[in-house]
Amino acid sequence: MSRYGPRIAALARQAERDRAAVDPYTATTDEAIEYLRDGAGQAIWLYVEARTGGRMVPFSEAEFAALEGAMNRWLECYTRCHGVALEAEFTVREAAELLLETRNVVDTAQLLTCVPERGNGYRSH
Repeated sequence: MSRYGPRIAALARQAERDRAAVDPYTATTDEAIEYLRDGAGQAIWLYVEARTGGRMVPFSEAEFAALEGAMNRWLECYTRCHGVALEAEFTVREAAELLLETRNVVDTAQLLTCVPERGNGYRSH
């Protein structure tokens, strides 16, 4: 287990709880942004943190799967807040590259999921 193991496990548990609790009929765009900032963004940033700084931290297969799964569950929460059912299967590396490029987790999620469609929804700041 890497030094990130406990954080990854906590993220994975929270992502599953959030995914089970999200109600697409009452969810708001504010909640969508919370799922990104407090969830997916944290998972993506953990990956970036572990892969930068001079020494790449190796993840076990289970840790990597849990981290990627957590990020995808939160992306599913985000899309459900917009009334879109999506079975997310993005790689955390792909998301990390977008996050570093855009510097904004909302833009990253929109580019990955295409939700909301460009020109619809909200603009990030």
